[in-house]
Amino acid sequence: MFRLSEFLDTLYTGHIHRPRRPPRAPAVIWNIVRRCNLHCRHCYSGSADHDFPGELDTRQALAVIDDLAELGVPALILSGGEPLLRADLFTLAARAKAHGLYLGLSSNGTLVDEAQAERIAAAGFDYVGISIDGLAARHDRLRGRPGAFEAALAGLVRLKARGVKVGLRFTLTRENAADLPGVLHLLDVHALDKFYLSHLNFGGRGWRNRDIAAHHRLTRQALTLLFERAWDERRRGIRRHYVTGNNDADGVFLLHWAARRAPKHLEALHAHLRAWGGNASGVGIANIDNLGHVHPDSFWWDHRLGNVKERPFSAIWRDERDPLLAALRRRPRPLEGRCAACRYRELCNGNTRVRARRSTGNTWAADPGCYLTDREIGLTPLREPAPCA
Repeated sequence: MFRLSEFLDTLYTGHIHRPRRPPRAPAVIWNIVRRCNLHCRHCYSGSADHDFPGELDTRQALAVIDDLAELGVPALILSGGEPLLRADLFTLAARAKAHGLYLGLSSNGTLVDEAQAERIAAAGFDYVGISIDGLAARHDRLRGRPGAFEAALAGLVRLKARGVKVGLRFTLTRENAADLPGVLHLLDVHALDKFYLSHLNFGGRGWRNRDIAAHHRLTRQALTLLFERAWDERRRGIRRHYVTGNNDADGVFLLHWAARRAPKHLEALHAHLRAWGGNASGVGIANIDNLGHVHPDSFWWDHRLGNVKERPFSAIWRDERDPLLAALRRRPRPLEGRCAACRYRELCNGNTRVRARRSTGNTWAADPGCYLTDREIGLTPLREPAPCA
C-alpha cells in the first residue's frame, strides 16, 4: 500500500523519515466469506451469490483472531466476498476490538441499510471502505447489478451520518478511467475521509479481464490527476487521505512528478520512499482466505503457505521453509529482467510479483504492470525524449 498523503507531507515539510524496522507482524486482510451479492468483473476472489463449503465456523474464526492479536498484527481488514453476508460478522468484530486491534471493513456498500449502519457504527470499526468503480452506469455494469451505485452511495451516507470513518475504493481499468474525475468529485460531495485507488491485479476474475487493465498512458494520466489533487488539498490544509495499491511503481512515479512539480524537498521524499521500501507481500501484508488458507497477499490464492484450521497463523507466518515466502522476504529479491536492472528497485522492491507470475510463468520476471519508461528507471541514456505524463 502506497500512502500518498504521507509522502506529500514529506514533500511539503521536508521531514526525513528514518528507515523502518521489519514489522513484527503483518497487516492481515481476511476474506471471512466468499459469498457476494454482486458479480464484479475484476473480482480477485471469484466470489458469487451462493454459499461456499468449508469456510471457518465461529469458533475457528475467533481462535484465529486471538492468535492474530497475540502475534501483534497492526491491522485486521475483514473482506469478502461481501463480509456483511457472514452471520457472525459482528461477533468477530467484537472479539477483534476487545483485543484492541485496528479493524477495517471492505464492503460493496449495497447492504448497508439503516440497521446495518447502526450495527457497524456500534461495533467500532476504525474504517469502512466502499468500492465504487465508476459513475452510475459504468459502476452498475462492472458490478453486474443495476442500482448498485445508488445503493452503495446510500450505504456510505448512512455510515457518515453515524460518525463512521468511510472512504471510496476505486479499481482503475481502461474501461472506467474516464470516470475517475467524477468519482473523485464524490469525495467533496460527501466529505469523505479517504480515497484508495487500486491498480488491477491479475487474480481471480482480474486474470480473465486483464485485457481491460489500464493502458500505461491512462495509468500515468490517472496518477498525475491524483497527485495534483492531493497536492492541492495538502497546500490548502485539507487533510484527506489518498492511498494507492497493487503497483509500487507509484512511488517512483511520484518522485519524477515531484522533480518537475515540487522539487524543494525532493531529497527528503527520496529518503522517505527508501524507508518505505516498496512491495511488502509476505512481509508486511498477509491474507487469509475464506477456507483458512494463508497467502503472501490477497492475490496469491494459487499459493498456500498453510491453513489456520491445522496450524495457527502465527506458526505459519514464522515458518520460512516455503521457498516463495523466503524469497519474497529477501532484500534484494531475486529479480530478473527489467526489474533487476531498475535503478529504483530498492524503492519499489520489484513491484507485484503475482502479475509477473500470472503473465509469464516466472515469479521473478519484470512486472508488466510497471508503467515507467526505460528512461525513467535508468535503462537508457538521458538524451531520450522525455515521456508525456
